[in-house]
Amino acid sequence: MTDPSQTTIMIVEDEPDTAEMFAEMIRLSGYRIIKSYGGSAAIGLLEREKPDALILDLMMPDVSGIDVLRYIRQKPGLENIPVIVVSAKSMPSDIKDGLNAGASIYLTKPVAFLDLIKAIEKSLDGSK
Repeated sequence: MTDPSQTTIMIVEDEPDTAEMFAEMIRLSGYRIIKSYGGSAAIGLLEREKPDALILDLMMPDVSGIDVLRYIRQKPGLENIPVIVVSAKSMPSDIKDGLNAGASIYLTKPVAFLDLIKAIEKSLDGSK
């Protein structure tokens, strides 16, 4: 089991209130948080910080979450970071697209606290 206090989770979400809600959920479990309010900012931040896992929204105004996900999966050094997509896009085709682009887990909004934490734990256990 990974020690949460030594584990960094990056949240990529263009809605600050939603990002803070996720951050608070994750902080309660002891993880360190980094937030990014958009896809292009996330790509820049990923170059400096290498999080242990990523919570990623798909619908963002600048660079879509799918494009961020594709970037991560093609970038040496980032390609193995578990990515948990949390999106309002809930059609089976949306979920399939997210998983095909490289999402480790796909959750739909609204997401329950326990579901989010379980997804983080599962993705981290799978990445070791």
